Amino acid sequence: MQSTKNKIESYPAPAQLATETDLSPHEVKAITEAVNPLIADAFALYVKTKNFHWHLYGSHFRDYHLLLDEHADAIFDSIDIMAERVRRVGGTTIRSISHIGQLQTIEDDNSGIVPAGEMIRILMEDNGHIAKMIRDAITVCDKNRDSATSNQLQDILDKTERRKWFLYEVMQGSKNTE
Repeated sequence: MQSTKNKIESYPAPAQLATETDLSPHEVKAITEAVNPLIADAFALYVKTKNFHWHLYGSHFRDYHLLLDEHADAIFDSIDIMAERVRRVGGTTIRSISHIGQLQTIEDDNSGIVPAGEMIRILMEDNGHIAKMIRDAITVCDKNRDSATSNQLQDILDKTERRKWFLYEVMQGSKNTE
């Protein structure tokens, strides 16, 4: 999914945006490069979750509609937390939809119709993918002396795993009723 056309650099920060930090330029770059793809994936997952929320149909409509709205809100909230951490350590972050497209690893879903059970499965897998990426980013942050970003990512990881758990249990329930 990555494109090299008009590649947007997120490091080094222009002088006007270069936040003072005791982290080395190498550490800032590593942290920025670990967190910005998480932000892009959070945007992609937010849009996919809202897409499914808007296009639900069937017997579980109300429950799934409310669940996906709650999940989308939580995903959206994580974006600002991560982006502001990147800025606080001296990096720059997402600038546009095309920048998101360059960094995201979560696949878009442009299908006209997706059955509710398939929506739940897809979102569970995507949340699992993001959880793995968050773990990898935590390792990068820890290696580069940034426990504050690591701690915030751990909280986001917990919330991501909670979403995955809820989606998994919804899938189990739908298997037992079909």
